Amino acid sequence: ELLNDIGVDVARYFFLARRMEAHLDFDLDLARKESEENPVFYIQYAHARICSILEFAENSGIAPGVGKDDLSALEEPEELILARKLAVWPFVIQKAAEERSPHDICFYLLELARLFHPFYAKHRVVGEDKDITRARVALCRALKGILALGLGILGINAPENM
Repeated sequence: ELLNDIGVDVARYFFLARRMEAHLDFDLDLARKESEENPVFYIQYAHARICSILEFAENSGIAPGVGKDDLSALEEPEELILARKLAVWPFVIQKAAEERSPHDICFYLLELARLFHPFYAKHRVVGEDKDITRARVALCRALKGILALGLGILGINAPENM
């Protein structure tokens, strides 16, 4: 009945986001919400929004980079914080595997979404400056990849649109 009510993705996230030794306090009202208050919705919405950005960039003639992307044009604090957070992904996944702690992945993905949405609200990804645009598109492409991979590891869908 719970899976029919809230869906598999939400149930998985809510159960995996708890430490093994932590008491489970399942907030059914929160699980039903399709808003930024629901962590699963918020993370999936970040992924879907990035998919839209990348599609818009491609339609605007910004082709995916080949090889290493030049991120030196990233200077805004929100961009740099996001880039630094992306850089710790290998350590997060290693720790989660070694300690059998999938909640670390849940927390990390939620933190990425919490960093991405304000970045998106404040900065236009595809703009007039081609260097900044290419760097921001590369940042979004990396973020999309990590969100999709992390959600996939948790067994949660990474929708391309919502």
